[in-house]
Amino acid sequence: MADPGAKVSENVDGPYFVDDACTACESCVDEAPNNFKMNDDGEYAYVFKQPENDEEEAQCQEALDGCPAEAIGKE
Repeated sequence: MADPGAKVSENVDGPYFVDDACTACESCVDEAPNNFKMNDDGEYAYVFKQPENDEEEAQCQEALDGCPAEAIGKE
């Protein structure tokens, strides 16, 4: 489970976040490209926009459920 105390700094405020356990597999970016992106160095992902509709919410939840590093959390 993702650690809210270890969020990466690029996350925007809101319920979804990525923590420092991210392994840069990009599965969340593939699953929810409207909400997740990689940092400039490609070392980890972060939430650049919180979901704004049911479709984005479902994609973010799929990204959370499918994260192999369990680095995505929801508060």
